[in-house]
Amino acid sequence: MQHEKILTLALLIIAGFGCNSKKTESTGDQNQQFDQYKNAFVEHMWEIYPGWASSQGYHKFDSVMFVPNAEYDTKQLAFANANLDSLKAFDLKKLSDNNKTDFYMIENQLKSIVWSINEMKSGEWNPASYNVSGEVAEMINNNYDSLDVRLHNLGIKMKNIPAYYEAATKNLKNPTVEHTELAIEQNMGGVSVFENDLVNALKESKLSDAEKSEISNQAKLAVGAIKSYVDFLKTMKNDSPRSFRLGEELYKKKFEFDIQSGYTADEVLAKAISHKKELHQKMAEISAKLWPKYFAGQEMPKDSMLLIRQMIDKLSLIHVHPDSFQIAIDKQIPVLVDFIKEKNLIYIDPSKPLVVRKEPDYMAGVAGASISAPGPYDKTGNTYYNVGSLSGWDKDRAESYLREYNQYILQILNIHEAIPGHYTQLVYANQSPSLIKSLLGSSSMVEGWAVYTERMMLEEGYGNNEPEMWLMYYKWNLRSTCNFILDNSVHTKNMSKEDALNLLTNEAFQQKTEAENKWRRVSLTSVQLCCYFTGYTEIYDLREEMKKKQGDKFKLKDWHEKFLSYGSAPVKYIRELMLEEKK
Repeated sequence: MQHEKILTLALLIIAGFGCNSKKTESTGDQNQQFDQYKNAFVEHMWEIYPGWASSQGYHKFDSVMFVPNAEYDTKQLAFANANLDSLKAFDLKKLSDNNKTDFYMIENQLKSIVWSINEMKSGEWNPASYNVSGEVAEMINNNYDSLDVRLHNLGIKMKNIPAYYEAATKNLKNPTVEHTELAIEQNMGGVSVFENDLVNALKESKLSDAEKSEISNQAKLAVGAIKSYVDFLKTMKNDSPRSFRLGEELYKKKFEFDIQSGYTADEVLAKAISHKKELHQKMAEISAKLWPKYFAGQEMPKDSMLLIRQMIDKLSLIHVHPDSFQIAIDKQIPVLVDFIKEKNLIYIDPSKPLVVRKEPDYMAGVAGASISAPGPYDKTGNTYYNVGSLSGWDKDRAESYLREYNQYILQILNIHEAIPGHYTQLVYANQSPSLIKSLLGSSSMVEGWAVYTERMMLEEGYGNNEPEMWLMYYKWNLRSTCNFILDNSVHTKNMSKEDALNLLTNEAFQQKTEAENKWRRVSLTSVQLCCYFTGYTEIYDLREEMKKKQGDKFKLKDWHEKFLSYGSAPVKYIRELMLEEKK
């Protein structure tokens, strides 16, 4: 009840900025007022999204868990609409360039909330969107506060878990088969968080026996709620499941909100198709040069695609043992750091830990490697490099996977996920003076930066300019390019699984296991696969543009650090800010 009063007051305060859509008086300092508004906006945003707040290192509302029902939707819509009205109080012409960007990012976030609830309605067809295990695991395993404080807040939060899953069952109408299967897998995987992680944490804590007992009981109720939800999903009658394909209309709007590119989806698709042809040409040239080295005395295929395939298959045989996959990643990280220092490419802060770990069970089933980074409020927290386990895989499947992530590709993967890719960018984002640019960041900028660094590292001599490394890089870059083609074609053009696998295996030269995993991923996500190629294209083009403008004055390290100083803002806005500053 107290929280309800706080929320109501917060919305009234925010709405006050709007002044019924009347512009703020010109005598006032618009930038100062907008800075005040931003602080209030972020604080109130965390009241609405406490789980998101915790993931960013803001722990004031750790004990809060909203039940995903109609009442909560009403809260979100009230928050979004009140703030959209508040934004009308500011004159864009009087805001600084940095504040204009923050304005646009806030506006995009708010409109996305309204659209997601009123039109996207994924809560009706995506059972996997309901999962509490990740939030609980982060509270148990993180170190932002004492264990006792974290467990105390967790005990309060868990009281809403049964109601949470009860609401989830009521929300679902015609869920997709694919998301239903994922929800069953991930929620059951998350049970261990309550039965193992929490039990062990309680043993280590200094809480009273009474509170330990109460939390243990809440955990049992939570496990019961999760298992009941899984049973519901397994037995629910669903004669007309929704297609996992988003459809052209929803896809277009989601691309607009999520990617925030200066290009439309159709424009980027055309660029991706053209880039795919360029990569095929470069790969054929390298394969022809390498042929005598690896296939001495054998006739070289006249078909360029067959030539590339045979050369890639040959090089892919060089890979680590299944049991050494995570170990190999761990060993390569310091090598990347040393290269960056030697070439003076970007500052790597040694005080920000990067921990390579086995991918948690509650994250399994979508991507084989990922980064979990602390938010801007938790700058000293660990960044985790999550590595999918091959444990339990049959020999053929494991071999296929390891050929995909052979000794060349594995290095490029580490550049992308860790250094100087995601890990590095997210450390810089946390240092951005604009919380908005860090919190409401563009996935296209984040993923685009990681893809950009792959090419940049090879351009600077990583891999000693070996043609084998360049060939595998082009194959990897083809992956990002085909990600866009795949995602767009599947969700808007009804691309079949057969055609999708043909694109991935015969045109992107991926192993069967990788292609099958990517089909599953595109069945479970939408638009996300677009951000890699879109962001990469925009970032690389911007760098080349700045090179031409600055000539001999251009310094790569300076450009990298300046680019990253804008947090995770959309590239189109970073471009405007950088060009304006150079003027």
